[in-house]
This record gives sequence, structure tokens and C-alpha cells, in this order.
Amino acid sequence: MKSWRDELQELVVEKLDMEQMTEDSTIINVIDEVLISQKTKKYLPLSLRFRYRKELFDSLRRLDILSEVSDDPDVTEIMVNGPNHIFVERNGKIEEFEGNFSSQKKLEDIIQQMASYANRRVNEANPIVDTRLKDGSRVNIVLPPIALDGPVVTIRRFTKEPISMEQLIRWGSISREAADFLKIMVICGYNIFISGGTGSGKTTFLGALAEYIPSEQRVITIEDSAELRLVGIKNLVRMETRMANLEGNYEVTIRDLIRNALRQRPDRIIVGEIRSKEAFDMLNAIICTI
Repeated sequence: MKSWRDELQELVVEKLDMEQMTEDSTIINVIDEVLISQKTKKYLPLSLRFRYRKELFDSLRRLDILSEVSDDPDVTEIMVNGPNHIFVERNGKIEEFEGNFSSQKKLEDIIQQMASYANRRVNEANPIVDTRLKDGSRVNIVLPPIALDGPVVTIRRFTKEPISMEQLIRWGSISREAADFLKIMVICGYNIFISGGTGSGKTTFLGALAEYIPSEQRVITIEDSAELRLVGIKNLVRMETRMANLEGNYEVTIRDLIRNALRQRPDRIIVGEIRSKEAFDMLNAIICTI
């Protein structure tokens, strides 16, 4: 049986489809129209109207129940284990979130929305996908039948402002001497590999290390899912892989992008992650530039 909130959402969606509205402000206006219309057949106090307005908007344009934790700057990781089990990492500690999705279908709708941000495709035939959100958060999605207890979503969130090397030094993550040594290595153009376990801060450290790249150089970044945030580099080219379409065509891999980057007159090539055959192309590129 549909909840009254689900009925409201259906009315909003019908109106949006009919009028082909896309702007956030227009969607909010439609939600307000539905909330005060006779179709709702229920009086709503102002406080409840504001609550439903936010919930409906989050459901249509944001991440539904996850919007609350995604707005929390202290949350660094969001873990969804099916529609009824959500965990967050806040200030380094994992805790269970009290909210849940209204149904598995709603979670699946949000997953499709997440995938669409970076033009990714996720379905039963392609059940494992890495993507990103508009704010740069990294997302990993695993669908049934691979995930046995419902869709699994892991969202790695980043700070709004990139973390600098000075901050890492103040936090004791790296010594001043080591930072000064690495600065010399970067300026001199040495090849540097960064490795570490999941959540160990590889991307954060790479972003901080990139501060030392001379601002006049041409930098090309290559990633599966774009998440690097480099500041102070004007001649910056950012490239991202593309999955194959339903027919298996038009895939663009890390290997393709590395080979192409060599023809784009780079001073620096930054590859976000190397896991398989692209390691050969990366080593070949390094040898060719020595």
C-alpha cells in the first residue's frame, strides 16, 4: 500500500513530466502547488509542509534519505547495505544511521540517479560501477545478484577545500623534512608513485603534492572517475574513462587515455589509479620521457 508521501511524489512527477520542468526552483514551485492543492485532501500545518517539501525535493533531485548525511561536513563515508541498513563514518568513527529508504525500488532509483551524474550505466548485466556525484564524492555501486542482500552503495566524501601540504604537516601526517624533499622531487620532474590501503589518503596526498607543480606547466589528469582537485594550475586537462555502451562499443579505457595524453604535449601526466594492463602503458610513457 502506498504511503501518502509516495502519492504526493507521484503527483509531483506527473506534473513535471507534463510541463517538462527541470530547474530546481521550478520543481519546488510544483511541489508547493501539489501540497496546497485539493488533490492532497489533507490539511498540512506549515511546519509539516516545509518538511514534505524538503523530503520530496531531496527524493527527486538529491539523494533522498541520504541528503541529511551528505550535508554533514563531519561525514566522510556513507555506506548503504540495502534499503534498511545505512552506516556513516563521522570523525573517524562508524555509526549506524537511523533513517532508511522507503523501499528497495527507491534505493534503485537513487542509484540510477548517482550513475547518471558521470554518464555511467549500472544494471544486472553490469552490476559493479564506480562513479561520482556532482560535488566530487566518489561512489561505488554493487547491485544484486552480486550483492546478496540488496544494492550496496559506498560514498567517499571529500572536504570542500582541498587539503594542503601545510595542513598535513600541522596534523603530523608528514614531517617538514619529508615535505621539503618531495617538493624538490616534484619540481625536478621525478616520477612518483603513491600507494596505500583503502581510505589511507592517497588521493588527498596526491592533491597536496600537486601544489608543488610549477604553475606554468601543462598537466593532464587521467582517472576512472574524476575526483582529483588541483589548484593553481591554469593549463590543466582533465580526462575520464568511458564505459562501453549496451552493444559493447565506444569504451575509452585508462590505456587509451594514457596513449592519447602523450600526444597532447604534457609536462606532467597524473594517473589517478592503475590496476591492470594500463601499468604497461604508464611504464612505457615513463621510459619514453627519460
